[in-house]
Amino acid sequence: MAAAAQAKDKPRAAASASCTANLKGSTKMKVKLTTSMGAITIELNQEKAPASAENFVKYVESGHYDGTIFHRVIDGFMVQGGGFTKDMQQKPTLAPIKNEAANGLKNENYSLAMARTGVRDSATAQFFINVKANEFLDYRDESAQGWGYAVFGKVVEGQDVVDKIRKVPTGNAGMHQNVPLEPVVIEKAECL
Repeated sequence: MAAAAQAKDKPRAAASASCTANLKGSTKMKVKLTTSMGAITIELNQEKAPASAENFVKYVESGHYDGTIFHRVIDGFMVQGGGFTKDMQQKPTLAPIKNEAANGLKNENYSLAMARTGVRDSATAQFFINVKANEFLDYRDESAQGWGYAVFGKVVEGQDVVDKIRKVPTGNAGMHQNVPLEPVVIEKAECL
């Protein structure tokens, strides 16, 4: 049984080595999210958002995103995921990271950004994909209201999948609003 578990982990370990090498290298790193509605390929901008890109890759490498859902979907705004299971149980996370919203990247259509609480440096695993230009989320100044949300990548393939996700019917689940009535699952996240 232990040998089977080790064999199963070897592909993840090999992918992790590839993730880390690409992240440290000069090439633009890509991550593929295979969802229950299709595949989304994201290109990370590790040059302008190194902490956010590295944080995201750590969660990809660990398998954290596998089996999570897009738990907040608002058409005309964004689709958010990476933190909850299908039964709306929040997954444990690593320590929060520094907000890199002042990096010059904008919350444009199909850009990928770190979700956070009202506290500036509170982003952990959750991310969102903008489904329109959301300038009000961009960095403006260092005030609590002007800090913004750190963009660290963009969808380069699968925009049609993002568009399908943003159109799903939503409702309430416990204290959560805008939750898809049928879970939209991230079946696997992997480095390319």
